[in-house]
Amino acid sequence: MFVDKAKIYVKGGDGGDGLVAFRREKYVPNGGPGGGDGGNGGDVIFRVDEGLRTLVDFRYQKHFKAQRGEKGRNKCQHGANADDMIVRVPPGTVVVNDDTQEVIADLTRHGQEVVVAKGGRGGRGNIRFATPANPAPEIAEHGQEGQERWVVLELKVMADVGLVGFPSVGKSTLLSVVSSAKPKIGAYHFTTITPNLGMVEVGDGRSFAMADLPGLIEGAHTGIGLGHEFLRHVERTRIIIHVVDMAGTEGRDPFEDWTKINDELKQYNAKLAERPQIVAANKMDMPEAEAYLAAFRKQVQEVMPDIEIVPISSLTREGIQELLYKAVEKLDQLPTEPELEAVAEVEERKIYRMEKKDEPQFTIRRENETYVVESEAIENMLKRLQMNSHDAILKFARTLRRMGVDDELRKRGAKDGTIIRIADFEFEFVEGSSYY
Repeated sequence: MFVDKAKIYVKGGDGGDGLVAFRREKYVPNGGPGGGDGGNGGDVIFRVDEGLRTLVDFRYQKHFKAQRGEKGRNKCQHGANADDMIVRVPPGTVVVNDDTQEVIADLTRHGQEVVVAKGGRGGRGNIRFATPANPAPEIAEHGQEGQERWVVLELKVMADVGLVGFPSVGKSTLLSVVSSAKPKIGAYHFTTITPNLGMVEVGDGRSFAMADLPGLIEGAHTGIGLGHEFLRHVERTRIIIHVVDMAGTEGRDPFEDWTKINDELKQYNAKLAERPQIVAANKMDMPEAEAYLAAFRKQVQEVMPDIEIVPISSLTREGIQELLYKAVEKLDQLPTEPELEAVAEVEERKIYRMEKKDEPQFTIRRENETYVVESEAIENMLKRLQMNSHDAILKFARTLRRMGVDDELRKRGAKDGTIIRIADFEFEFVEGSSYY
């Protein structure tokens, strides 16, 4: 089964929690804090495997979650970092952020890797919070949450040569003649609805990969006839063999067919108009083909004088070897991969980010008698701190005071007993106290 698009959920592992612990050893009275840091969560990494040719595996598994880091240990030992989760994808996979539609990565080379979901940092244990004023703190942090997102995987077939043309012009037959591939062949339109790949042996020791791409129709660049599903595979090919029904067996004019398909390629991606192209004038075994070919050559040379036109017949194999030689000669003159547009590198989300000094770090609004404090930095601090100890509450209160939250609440009318809500926590404002 050929699957070339999938939507999956990825989540980096959460960081392990830091530990509150104290040294308890014989002959070491008041040993001090000994809680270690939690380990980092694992990343979700996509790695290209050239042995894969489809995204079919992602039809059955759509959720990928990396392991979380281990919790911190006593005796100042850190928890172990979690292993990264490696997800294998075929070459030609484009990774798109489903929320923003931004291209995260374009994976084309075997072994290429990209981090699509960063694991969270481990929480700090109480050894990190010891100070001269508080040499035995009962403070530790929760591990940072791992990055999570939905991504769309789009596979663009990696082939040296792509066969394009209207339906039923003989692309599948040509592929079956020059390779061991066995595409479905039938006397009706859209016999091929998914790309077929075959390895072509030229006969002089050289070879290349050829893709039979599903037939295009007018308006394909707008999505008509699954146009986008077909056209994206053309982008990866290094050269194009444009197969034209030179006998006009369905009443169409060969030159008009050639022009329309080229227009569809250009409107979908302007760079495809610059891709090297060979015209395979197929069905030359038909009696009307010679007359059509003479007119076709004249018309094409007026538009594109340098293009090569090779008369062939997939049925009698006339001109097939000449077509293959011309294709491999063009390939030898080109780089090993088609030129791709630069894409954005994976952005690693930073849960703690530095705020600009000229920007407010928090906002306060009222909901009836409750004051709601909103701040990304404060909410993240609440997530990290283990708020089950007196020391942690004091640290949190001191941070709010330094940020100016206390003063702003007083200006807004907060008094003793006023309820203050931050994220999912509610506190009682106590005037003159060191904490809420």
